[in-house]
Amino acid sequence: MSFNNLQLIEPVLKALVHEGYTTPTPIQQQAIPAILEQKDLLGCAQTGTGKTAAFAIPILQLMHQQQQQSPNGRRNIKALILTPTRELAIQIEESFNAYGKYLDLKHLVIFGGVNQFSQVNALRRGIDILVATPGRLLDLMNQGHISLRDINFFVLDEADRMLDMGFVHDVKRVIAKLPAKRQTLFFSATMPPEIQQLANVLLTNPVKVAVTPVSSTVEIIQQSIYFVDKQNKNALLKDILADADIKTVLVFARTKHGADKVAKELNRNSIRAEAIHGNKSQNARQSALHNFKTRQTRVLVATDIAARGIDIDELTHVVNYDLPNIPETYVHRIGRTGRAGASGIAISFCDHEEKAYLKDIQKVISKTIPVIEEHPYVMANNNQQSQRPAQRASQRPSFQKRPNSNGNGNGNRSGSRNGNSQNANGFRGERRRSFSNSY
Repeated sequence: MSFNNLQLIEPVLKALVHEGYTTPTPIQQQAIPAILEQKDLLGCAQTGTGKTAAFAIPILQLMHQQQQQSPNGRRNIKALILTPTRELAIQIEESFNAYGKYLDLKHLVIFGGVNQFSQVNALRRGIDILVATPGRLLDLMNQGHISLRDINFFVLDEADRMLDMGFVHDVKRVIAKLPAKRQTLFFSATMPPEIQQLANVLLTNPVKVAVTPVSSTVEIIQQSIYFVDKQNKNALLKDILADADIKTVLVFARTKHGADKVAKELNRNSIRAEAIHGNKSQNARQSALHNFKTRQTRVLVATDIAARGIDIDELTHVVNYDLPNIPETYVHRIGRTGRAGASGIAISFCDHEEKAYLKDIQKVISKTIPVIEEHPYVMANNNQQSQRPAQRASQRPSFQKRPNSNGNGNGNRSGSRNGNSQNANGFRGERRRSFSNSY
């Protein structure tokens, strides 16, 4: 199937061709026709499945068609996309810009942590599509700068992350201001009971699209676990990175302080690394992400909240320096690789205190993660004795390169780009009091 089979109008198809998109992903194949029929939609899909394009493309087409029927009207906000993180909001707006390249529709992204002056000025000039994070949206609504009375399309993206980040009450306040008659598109990677209840309230006879089973891991991701004492994790990470074929690595640390320490240690050993977390300024986070995407930085060390939704072109490796204590978080972490049909490698370190976390993770993903036993820093009481660092050169484990996509991978901003896996979402959310300070 190609995008030509999805009943898309010529300006949208032209934009997709300009972006190099050829083949829609499974969620796009299922969601786009349903949305064009103006049905509500419940999408259970992990990041990397192409969901941004799945809702952005049909919304743009429907809004263009409505605009043609009622031309020269005043620009009021008719589509609201609510997302938990500021970088994800930025990149969703970039997707609307790309797919709507040949349409006369104005869009704006708003988020906290920056001065609202330019955002307010853009709102006053009139916009059609608003991409927003909950906190700044409510702030500007309370100040009278935003009205939701004309909303025809409402998208709630990353609903489960809204719950994790403490935004659910803010979301409910936004929903209370929406008109009853609207088309609602609801996306979540997982469906815990509170999120399912919210979906039941929001949606009317929705079309249900489930691309990847809840809490499952992408099968094409090669997973492995290393049992290692906590004090040897840095040495093991450096050993793994001695493989020059590993070009980009996203490393997950449990805390902000831990992320800084790992990055500092890598740089001390001439491995270019940067940390990204909630204590970093917006400019610093954007700079670190840019450097990583352009491969000026080889290793990006991130906390879970900072990394949610990161989409890096051809990211081959994810390393769980610290195992998460929430099993579903593991699924989201390793999903940063293996994007939209490509394969990837996920490596995890497990010390004594994290063995219970590993057990929970394997229960949730319904599989046993293979253990790499032959490495220089085997955990002391894991039925083997630790080997001396001097043995590293001769016993360094072999790390398999990630194979190329089979040609059906999909492109930047969740579409298909000439068979190369690329996507664009974002990660960092507005700071909320409910955040644990450790992140």
